[in-house]
Amino acid sequence: MTRIVIKELVWVESRNVRHIRKHKVSKDEVEGASKNLIYHRRIKRKLFLAVGRSGKRLLTIILVWEQTGKYYVATARDASKKERRNVYEKESK
Repeated sequence: MTRIVIKELVWVESRNVRHIRKHKVSKDEVEGASKNLIYHRRIKRKLFLAVGRSGKRLLTIILVWEQTGKYYVATARDASKKERRNVYEKESK
């Protein structure tokens, strides 16, 4: 598994910030969840799905790799039931 280290998130107000707002997620919540990643996996070559905790909320973040430590936030939403189950299994170990 590839370990991702997020040093910087790329935000574009007219695109990804507006898109995550449709999912009722704030920029601060995404940044908080990206610092508290519980698990992640590669979806495609430069595309990652990451699940992190922001307060009590579990968020799924889709990230596009830009360069080492720098990721563009494609979208963020509440974690699905399957994703939450994976997180609870990891946390209980």
